[in-house]
Amino acid sequence: MSLYSKRGVSAQKEEVHNATRDLDKGLYPKAFCKIYKDVLCGHEDWVNVMHADGAGTKSILAYLYWKETGDISVWSKIAQDAIVMNLDDLLCVGIYDELIFSSTIDRNKNRIPAEVLEAVIGGSQSFFNAMKKFGVNITYMGGETADVGDVVRTIAVNGTMTARWPKSKLVTNERIAAGDVIVGLAGFGQATYETEYNSGIASNGLTSARHDLLDKTYGQQFPESYDTSLDESVVYIGPHKMTDEIDVGGRKMNIGSLLLSPTRTFAPVMKEILQNHFDSVHGLIHCSGGGQTKCLKYVPDNVRIIKDNLFEPPIIFQLIQQASKADDREMYQVFNMGTRLEIYIKEKDAETIISVSKNFGVDARIIGRVEESPKKELAIKTASGTLNY
Repeated sequence: MSLYSKRGVSAQKEEVHNATRDLDKGLYPKAFCKIYKDVLCGHEDWVNVMHADGAGTKSILAYLYWKETGDISVWSKIAQDAIVMNLDDLLCVGIYDELIFSSTIDRNKNRIPAEVLEAVIGGSQSFFNAMKKFGVNITYMGGETADVGDVVRTIAVNGTMTARWPKSKLVTNERIAAGDVIVGLAGFGQATYETEYNSGIASNGLTSARHDLLDKTYGQQFPESYDTSLDESVVYIGPHKMTDEIDVGGRKMNIGSLLLSPTRTFAPVMKEILQNHFDSVHGLIHCSGGGQTKCLKYVPDNVRIIKDNLFEPPIIFQLIQQASKADDREMYQVFNMGTRLEIYIKEKDAETIISVSKNFGVDARIIGRVEESPKKELAIKTASGTLNY
């Protein structure tokens, strides 16, 4: 059993998928988000989409960093995580504007004071203001903030995003076919719309990252930061403190800053691509839960996906793998490994799409291709060999 499983989490969410297997898959079963007819206005040429997600256990990292350093600004980053995990999923069905967001914050009032709530809510509005400059309009509708100390040890930051969108402008992944190439967009570096280096960690796999990188003193000092029913052999077993400094391309960053890099949104990039090159886009995959294997759920059943030119994993993933001793198979199933958005297109269109992304400071390149296959398969080339799924 992997460390990930021993900590009570699942990269593939098998139990969740089993629980929801009989639910309506919507109008387009391969689309990255569930899409329904326009029940709001009843227009046959429009659809409704609603998506829920959040920052996950990354909020615990914010709690630890805040308690250790007193830096309350980390909470605004958690607000961005909760929003972007919704926004960038909706980008993958072609939606990039006129969105509505409602937040859901559950806290333990005895540990999370009012100023933390203010930082999260203020951080949400700041992110919306930033996106508006790029023509990505998101209306903040408020939401629910509940004091549920009997349920939540620290704080959970989540949200729901809704949109009404024309059918003619949807990306449903049905056009993905043999002969396509995959352009990958990097989740690390510093985009023109970011104020600092982004490690690329996003908001998946943070339970493993936290326990594998941070040392035992965190569990001893902050027992509220983990499930105390876990075997101690998998709790905070790493070599680092949050404030340990690491050299990242000539700049000094601490472990906490790397772990808490806010999830990058690709909204400014994708708005330009979807507005000006929509017909070129055959499919979109956000490599979130499930990491580099996420595509298996959304591509057609008669293809083999080959990823043989992924970005070299940035330093945060190297540190996690060194500390955890996890093999490549588990790492690529849990983490995005630096390549977080996949665009499926014809090879002739690749350079145009890559150029758009690079103009925003987001590195991009052809990371793989689609081949015909009697059954759905995935091959990932890593430094140590090829992984087959």
